[in-house]
Amino acid sequence: MTHHVSIDIETYSSVDLKKAGLYKYAQSPDFEVLLIAWARDNGPVQIVDIMQDPGVEGASANYQAWSEFLTVWNYPDTVYHAYNAAYEHYCLNTWFGRIGRGNCQRPLSAWRCTMAHGLYCGYAAGLAATGEAMGLPQDKRKLGIGSALIRKFCVPQKGGKRVLPTDEPEKWELFKTYCRQDVVTEREIERRLKRWPMPEREQRLWELTCEANIVGVGVDSDLVEAALSVGAQEQEALIEEAKTLSGLDNPKSVQQLLKWLGEEMDTDDLTDLRKTTVAELLKAGVDSPKAARMLELRQLMSKTSTKKYDALEAAMCADGRVRGMMFYYGANRTGRWAGRIVQPQNLPQNHLDSLDFARERVKARDAEMIKVCWGSVPDTLSQLIRTAFIPAPGKIYAVADYSAIEARVVAWLAGEQWVLDAFMAGKDIYCATASQMFGVPVEKHGANGHLRQRGKVATLALGYDGGESALINMGALRMGIPEEDLPEIARRCRARGAK
Repeated sequence: MTHHVSIDIETYSSVDLKKAGLYKYAQSPDFEVLLIAWARDNGPVQIVDIMQDPGVEGASANYQAWSEFLTVWNYPDTVYHAYNAAYEHYCLNTWFGRIGRGNCQRPLSAWRCTMAHGLYCGYAAGLAATGEAMGLPQDKRKLGIGSALIRKFCVPQKGGKRVLPTDEPEKWELFKTYCRQDVVTEREIERRLKRWPMPEREQRLWELTCEANIVGVGVDSDLVEAALSVGAQEQEALIEEAKTLSGLDNPKSVQQLLKWLGEEMDTDDLTDLRKTTVAELLKAGVDSPKAARMLELRQLMSKTSTKKYDALEAAMCADGRVRGMMFYYGANRTGRWAGRIVQPQNLPQNHLDSLDFARERVKARDAEMIKVCWGSVPDTLSQLIRTAFIPAPGKIYAVADYSAIEARVVAWLAGEQWVLDAFMAGKDIYCATASQMFGVPVEKHGANGHLRQRGKVATLALGYDGGESALINMGALRMGIPEEDLPEIARRCRARGAK
């Protein structure tokens, strides 16, 4: 007979879970399981208080709960359920191995993730959010007090002090109630989701995602360390130049810089310093050389070229690998994966003529040579992020992306056969769209080539019944298309049956 065991655990580690991810968190030497709440089939929820040393027979009810849990845990053909089961699976396997109970480790194939099941059925991630969306009665919902109790018992306090159950016994008992309630909520969610079973294929994809996250990716730690050092030096130099140029105490302050630029440029029209605003100002030209340079410095200071290096450093495990970068069913409608930690699906492209030499100069912390060769330190660091990931010896990474995937799929869904025919014929879809819209041949860098931009923005913006606002959001104005032309572009696109 197959038994179903629902589980929720509470854990402690000095590693920041949000910044470092699950795997570095659980690999920390001070990681430990604090509580195990569990229930078999439709039985009552029990709690094992690991902090009371459940292995000691004198602990009565706690010892009994621990003994029963180990018995249930070792049943053959048992299926284990948890909300975000990747967490329970990895934490329990790691902990059992650490306390000398390696025979208690369980494979991913024995687990079912209620969060993954919910994502597959269209719910958002989050036990509380899913319970609320389902309209669970109050006694079946996650307790709201949980976050405060987790901050108290599961992470170090300021100064590194740890709060133990004996320090606040009443709140510890409340924490145990909270842990039990999570099993109640998870079980009720799973019961309701059963009417829409998760296909075996999706279960296997979830397992493969977890397996990939556990293996992780090798990282060039020397490059990461050097990039952070060079980036910090460059940021400091940029700030000093901005201070000298403007006389501002904090040139990174939007409020201070807006006021200074308004006075320098003699304008009251400047209301924000967003990336697109600064780029458009520089493209249009600024009369004041000082203001122009400050805008350039603003661009450079705002670059997030080292943010991914920061994330890599925070999540890198002792063996030099980063784990947990893929999230199953992260896109709620399409089911595709989402990126975590460093967002590996959205890494900057690199166009440097010599990546190896650029990496050498960064590792040598040679900011001056980087500027001489490539002009910008932040941009160079940004382009080298991909190279921070290193394959195993004798292996290479193949980087691939779907070509115009959204345009292809939307055309297929909408039944626009001419678009599919254009793709199958290997045509430039932006030229083909413009040709359909304006009724003339359009060739890239050839006849009527100026119309290609209009075909491009229409292709990118109008696939979901978008209008003028969608065209603007997709960058029509930045492409140089006059705003008064946008209604005509949308009209022609619709009229010609273009996407």
